[in-house]
Amino acid sequence: MRTGVAEGSTNVQYQLELADTRDPKQRRFQPLNAYLNGHIEIEWSGLVFCQHCNRKSRKSYGQGYCYPCFTRLAQCDTCMMSPERCHFHQGTCREPSWAEQVCFQPHLVYLSNTSGLKVGITRSTQLPTRWIDQGAAQAVVLAQVSSRRLSGLIEDRIREQMSDKTNWRQLLKSEPPELDLVDIRNSLIQQLKPELLGIAEPFGPDALFFPENGGTRAFQYPVLSYPTKVSSFNLDKTPKIGGRLMGIKGQYLLLDGGVINLRRFSGYEVSLNLQPNETEY
Repeated sequence: MRTGVAEGSTNVQYQLELADTRDPKQRRFQPLNAYLNGHIEIEWSGLVFCQHCNRKSRKSYGQGYCYPCFTRLAQCDTCMMSPERCHFHQGTCREPSWAEQVCFQPHLVYLSNTSGLKVGITRSTQLPTRWIDQGAAQAVVLAQVSSRRLSGLIEDRIREQMSDKTNWRQLLKSEPPELDLVDIRNSLIQQLKPELLGIAEPFGPDALFFPENGGTRAFQYPVLSYPTKVSSFNLDKTPKIGGRLMGIKGQYLLLDGGVINLRRFSGYEVSLNLQPNETEY
């Protein structure tokens, strides 16, 4: 899904990104907020198209890749999920030129309030999209660093004190209590600054910067009501799902009969039926 927040607003707007399987470069975007309290039906054809090469497959690897791309591409390597395990400096990166363009760009270490307090990382160009994709109610930047590996090493140290995971069931049950993220951030910097500077020292004198004056960003998601019991849809087991759209949060659609994580099914060929308001099928 593609997301956006108008300047000066906290309200998140969603568009469903749809690609033509015959020409994956051709994409269209279907606005979703207007369909709240309407009906949505998604039916999977049984096919998956690789997000990189558009190869037809019956199984998805790494959220939308065919097996050859999954085993070959650097973006599918384990270090993308665990950047502290980056092995570029060992000369074993799958795609050094790709890594130079992606991993050796400024990254941010941040704190967010999703299902509770957590630490995370992202490229500096990915805000606020990264926060919205995680369903963060609040977020604040803790540090800016020179590379993805350094961001992972700093995150690895901070998660000794807080989680780096989101409890997705709790995320979809309610809004989290508001936190003073600026105060938490400043306390962490005061406590860990010498240690974090030590971690960054091998990366150069300007590898780590603390933007201590940055404020908290807040987000409000289009949710009419949260489920009291969270159950998830799985297109692999149930190819056709549907229901009343009660909300959108992070990468989840909240239907009256369950929730679905659309990112998990990237590359799946589906037919989509949207009917607004109170219209029945």
